Amino acid sequence: MVRQYETVFIMTPVLSDQQIKETVKKYKSLLTASGAEIVFEDDWGMRKLAYNIQKKSSGYYYLIEFKGEGDLIAKLETAYKRDETLLRFMTVTLDKWAIAYNEKKRNGGLRKQQEAAKQQQERKEGKTFSAKKEESNVPVVENENTLKN
Repeated sequence: MVRQYETVFIMTPVLSDQQIKETVKKYKSLLTASGAEIVFEDDWGMRKLAYNIQKKSSGYYYLIEFKGEGDLIAKLETAYKRDETLLRFMTVTLDKWAIAYNEKKRNGGLRKQQEAAKQQQERKEGKTFSAKKEESNVPVVENENTLKN
């Protein structure tokens, strides 16, 4: 049965850019050669680790989202375990909600939804544009004859 998976692996920080590209290319070709379809990939770059792994305090993160058969995961994780350049890896199966969330995030829908929620919260708190004007020391015209500070 074809399912959608997401795998993240952390490479050692001492690799050069060329070695990082080769490592990523190796795993992408392993996936495609095994019949997987790569849906999305994201280069997270160099990040600080929460705790030291193999005496390293940072690592290079890379994410690949793909569709494939279940037996592919065993092959992929065996290759991960044999590779000395990887510090950690994790592969998870995505359910329908995670797939929808990832698609929405890629298309920018989450950002729009978060901005709308933020504006709605500001309206509830009374932080509208006119309220901001009144808080400042700029005079506001209530009617044509009077000024209010």
